[in-house]
Amino acid sequence: MYCILVYDVASEKTGKMLRLCRKYLNWIQNSVFEGNITQIKLQELIFEAKKIMNEEVDSLIIFTTRDENWLYKQVIGKDKNPLDTIL
Repeated sequence: MYCILVYDVASEKTGKMLRLCRKYLNWIQNSVFEGNITQIKLQELIFEAKKIMNEEVDSLIIFTTRDENWLYKQVIGKDKNPLDTIL
């Protein structure tokens, strides 16, 4: 499935959350990630994120769709991390 993930956590937790999300998805901008992920890997990510965050004040928002082609993406301004970069 294709996933867009956005988090908002306390500043002292952003580094840990950033490293966690980068293990599973592609960094797009600040606290925004996207990419293909299996249901199992998404559940792992959520499980690990809950260890980092305080659910009373922090948030993790996840949008999923079956296929990236079902989603129209438009970037206005600088694309901070274009995904067409070949490693």
